[in-house]
Amino acid sequence: MDTKKYSAGLSELRAVRDELKPLERELGQLQAKVDKLREHRAEKVRELSGYEKATADRLATSAGLAVIDIVTLAPSLAPQGAPEASAGSTATETVTGDQSVAQAAAQPIKESAAPPAPDRPVTEPAGALAHLPSTTSDSDAAPEASGRPAQAEAAPAAAATEDSERVLPSIPDGADGDRWFHAERDLASKRPNFKQAARGMAFLDTTTGTLVWQSGTVRLDLGSASVAEILTAVYAVAPVSVERIYITAGDPWHQSSERHAFLKDAVAAWLNGPLPEGWTVEASRGRDRQAGHLVHPRNPVGRWQRGDQHTEIRSVGEWFDPGGADPATVRAAFVELWKALRPHFEDVVLMGSPSQTGRDLWSRTVPAKAGAKWADGFPVMSQEIRGLLHATAGQGRTELIAPPRVPERVPGWYEVDRTFAYAKHTWASGVGVPERITAARFAAMSEKEQSNALFAPSHWQVRVTIPEGWSHVGLLPAPAPGERSWHYPYEGGRTFTTWAGGAEVNLALRNPIAPWRIEILDGLLWESGDPLKSWSTKLQKAWRSLRAIADMHGDEQQKQACALASRAVRAILLYGIGTFAQRPRITTGSLELGAGGEVPDMPDGARLTGITDTHVTWERNQGFSRDQYAHPEWAAGVWSAARAALLSVSTSSKDPATGKPLKAGALHLPPGSILAFRTDAIYTSAPVDWEYGGEPGDYLLKGRMPWEQTTPRTDEEFYYLQGLGRQAYEAEGM
Repeated sequence: MDTKKYSAGLSELRAVRDELKPLERELGQLQAKVDKLREHRAEKVRELSGYEKATADRLATSAGLAVIDIVTLAPSLAPQGAPEASAGSTATETVTGDQSVAQAAAQPIKESAAPPAPDRPVTEPAGALAHLPSTTSDSDAAPEASGRPAQAEAAPAAAATEDSERVLPSIPDGADGDRWFHAERDLASKRPNFKQAARGMAFLDTTTGTLVWQSGTVRLDLGSASVAEILTAVYAVAPVSVERIYITAGDPWHQSSERHAFLKDAVAAWLNGPLPEGWTVEASRGRDRQAGHLVHPRNPVGRWQRGDQHTEIRSVGEWFDPGGADPATVRAAFVELWKALRPHFEDVVLMGSPSQTGRDLWSRTVPAKAGAKWADGFPVMSQEIRGLLHATAGQGRTELIAPPRVPERVPGWYEVDRTFAYAKHTWASGVGVPERITAARFAAMSEKEQSNALFAPSHWQVRVTIPEGWSHVGLLPAPAPGERSWHYPYEGGRTFTTWAGGAEVNLALRNPIAPWRIEILDGLLWESGDPLKSWSTKLQKAWRSLRAIADMHGDEQQKQACALASRAVRAILLYGIGTFAQRPRITTGSLELGAGGEVPDMPDGARLTGITDTHVTWERNQGFSRDQYAHPEWAAGVWSAARAALLSVSTSSKDPATGKPLKAGALHLPPGSILAFRTDAIYTSAPVDWEYGGEPGDYLLKGRMPWEQTTPRTDEEFYYLQGLGRQAYEAEGM
């Protein structure tokens, strides 16, 4: 750069400064006004809450807030016995699945100041894995724990302070808690009586400009690949019946990422760019269509309309990583996906996302024959129980184990991943309204009844003591300090309180190293059923057929297309299960600035998240929807079983000596060798020789570097080694 260019750059920088300053002042004034109005609203809510007939839901509607926000401002309006909720307890996850059902506010969940003490201490034995006596003495504990005080006398390891682990919600005692155990009135999962409308799809590589749809392939001039340029170029050649444009490569929504602090801001700026004449952001809502944009950092969804014409621009990354496949191959993958699903779901329609498709396909397996069990639909639990599960049932295990827990240098790097893992855990799920199993009730059960309860679909509040001398990874999730996430305590002798599914509680009691001590404090116990079995079985058949074709096909494009389609089937099941969790919904949106740059009024309850030259973006927590397909108990059960299987699971391979299934998982590797977990994958420094049988849930070796490595300490270092390990293993087979 010479002096002339430097001077010109300074001049340009000053121009940006002069343009930015008034906008920053305007934004500051707007924020001050917003803060003032929010404070006024809060004062009004507190004032009105003093009225004897005031209710949280009425105030929430009038204030444009969720019920839980009203309870935070006015704790007296919570259900009897519920203390004040903390600001940090408000859910902030963004739900990427489209839902067209009207939203309803979430009900508050009681968060106790300390874990509840059981009416009678119930500790599980250390020696007899198949028997669960109602009381246990110190002599019954594992040898490592011998001499420790009785569990009932042990204090929780951490108090509920900002600097320690958060305390998870509990079910209120007595009648207050009993009121949680009911099904939502007139809300059940029933088989739909309509067929989804098929939408025309096109596939576009914004790097090369290649567009493929049913009628042909063309090369487009997309310019900078803005929304306006894509819509103009695509519909100059494609018919209006094309309603979904999948981006296969190029990620045009990231084109201005260097000018934004966060990817979501860059995505919002791209989605809200200028539009061709006649186009507007979609404002209508159909049975399977969601209005407005979804601002997601990597897989956004943009929705526009021109008269009666509706269009979505989406990322094919929602379905699978195309891995460099061209648009024609990606389109062939969707064709093969439909062909593989058609024999099992006669009315299959591929919707915009795998989560939408998964839920729609599942709904068509709901019993419909008169007199069949659940022919009237699977009941949806109360908002309180759904909220409890949302707060206490995590998803996949993600953990990086760094020095000093493991050495600075390790002798190797090995990655094993469970193939189509969630499909392995869908054979039984809880159905109906759960029973509450209190500590006293559990203690009064016989050993067989206790064992049956823990093996049934269930979710338990437990107090856990890790055996002294424990040297392996943690087994049960616990709330991490200061945030809505999870960690896995592993220190011998430590005591903590948490919630866990029956699969994980059983694993902790019956692990192959040393049983952990468990006290049952409270629990939810469902009737065992198989609501996911038919759906999952059909998807597994489609997955197997696609993998078989991918292995044997002579045409390389079809071979790749079928491999991608098999990954799409995995996504349908994986994200379909996720839709049952039905978390509190965060919606995002944008509004155009006025002609003079005035900021428009935002929807009730929305907060400003960004401002550009032309638009403001906002988000709003809409709580739990009144969704007929809300079954977090199913998602929680699958996630719990998958986390347990990450530690120890039977494989499809048999021991030649005994004929019994061989075991695999982290606990079958040496202590100190586990470096990381990522949902269904284990990363270890120890060589892995588990035989791969090709069945759902089997461990597949995906990366290997059998030489000394520096142990990763950060996610960046982890992903670097992950990539190197996969490349090295792939090179071995070439």
